[in-house]
Amino acid sequence: MSENTQKDTEQTVKEEKKVNSRKEKKEKTRIAELEKTISELEEKVAKDKDDYIRLMAEFDNYRRRTAQEKLEIVSMASTETIKGMLPVLDDCERALKVLQESDDSDAAKEGTELIYNKLMTYLKSKGLAVIEAAGKTFDTDMHEAVAQFPVQEEDMKGKVFDVVQTGYTLNGKVIRFAKVVVGI
Repeated sequence: MSENTQKDTEQTVKEEKKVNSRKEKKEKTRIAELEKTISELEEKVAKDKDDYIRLMAEFDNYRRRTAQEKLEIVSMASTETIKGMLPVLDDCERALKVLQESDDSDAAKEGTELIYNKLMTYLKSKGLAVIEAAGKTFDTDMHEAVAQFPVQEEDMKGKVFDVVQTGYTLNGKVIRFAKVVVGI
């Protein structure tokens, strides 16, 4: 029996090795599958994270862009309002010139000057600035030539001889060019 027992033992050992080998193969296959799944999930997480970061960046850009657009809308509204007030400034300037040349009462002159100064002070506080043109070199970025006038002095050639209509800038941007007569 010992031989049979030994054979049985060997047979059992062989069967156990086969079973263990199958188990090992199954475990290796299972481990490979799990590693593959982990790799796929890591890739998916990385892709989702990248998508999330891009979405957040896009939203941040959207938020900034809409805030900038709101500021531009407000700025444009104030620009249009101030542009609409420029003819009133022109009328005040004309009234001041006429009153200073006339013999009307000093009260009318002072009242018109007071109104003009208050209006100009308010508009300057909002960013309005007068384009100084008289005697300056003609600049197409600030001036619009409405006429040319022959001048005797050589130093006045190419310079603004007379200002027909005052020009203005609002926060550094020209909102109305100064209409000028240029010496030639």
